Amino acid sequence: MALLVLTCLLLLLSLSTNAQPSPGFYPSSKFRHLTFYQAFNNLWGPQHQSVSQDQSSITIWLDSNSGSGFKSTRPYRNGYFAASIKVQTGYTAGVNTAFYLSNNQAHPGNHDEVDIELLGTTPGKPYTLQTNVYVRGSGDGRIIGREMRFHLWFDPTAGFHNYAILWNPDEIVFFVDDIPIRRYPKKSDLTFPQRPMWVYGSIWDASSWATEDGRYKIDYHYQPFIANFNKFIISGCSAFSPAACRPVSASPSGSGLSFQQYAAMQWAQQNHMVYNYCSDSSRDHSLTPEC
Repeated sequence: MALLVLTCLLLLLSLSTNAQPSPGFYPSSKFRHLTFYQAFNNLWGPQHQSVSQDQSSITIWLDSNSGSGFKSTRPYRNGYFAASIKVQTGYTAGVNTAFYLSNNQAHPGNHDEVDIELLGTTPGKPYTLQTNVYVRGSGDGRIIGREMRFHLWFDPTAGFHNYAILWNPDEIVFFVDDIPIRRYPKKSDLTFPQRPMWVYGSIWDASSWATEDGRYKIDYHYQPFIANFNKFIISGCSAFSPAACRPVSASPSGSGLSFQQYAAMQWAQQNHMVYNYCSDSSRDHSLTPEC
């Protein structure tokens, strides 16, 4: 009992400061890293990709001719999906570096998607990390996003950091360096993706919205815009796995997040979240009943 009280006090103390707390559980260390071609193939822009000789990493870039993207070799119905990513410094407004799940090619116009996006910026301002969930693409004819955005507690251009999505039948958890920054629980079949999705990585021109709602756009005088990916992890049940295949756990208990993980998530949201769609009074929340 005394140990539990001490742990709670330490967690509360960490939340009251800007020091990065320990999540107490490190899923990125639980699974083996895959080489690029063990998990992915080129999707578009092959001339804007370079896979390392040992296939442990890929560099993709965007210029005025093209961006680039890659896609997993198979679809999944659940799993833990991660990559370490380093993005470019300097003027990167309008550039979108993404690691995400989607079934857009299988269900065009009515797809599911779970996004981690690093949105470029202007010198002196931080990158924005956007997380997003789409469910069956369009609701009443409009694309309904569920965005939460963060300014990270580190410089994502200075080194590689781990970004991960855990997608299970009852929840989606977004992780940055094993800290859960967002949990999206299943509240109904209508607000949760349930069809198999593929894993993607890409870099592309999102000038119309990515940087301060499109105020700053890509300037190709600064091209090429480069993103580096390594330490790929895909662990879960593919769409072809037997029914006995069990989802990956988000926590040491095997179900849900632990108290320590929730505390770390609260720290991330209190100190680093800059937008939450559920708190946006300009949004029509009848389209997002989970709010």
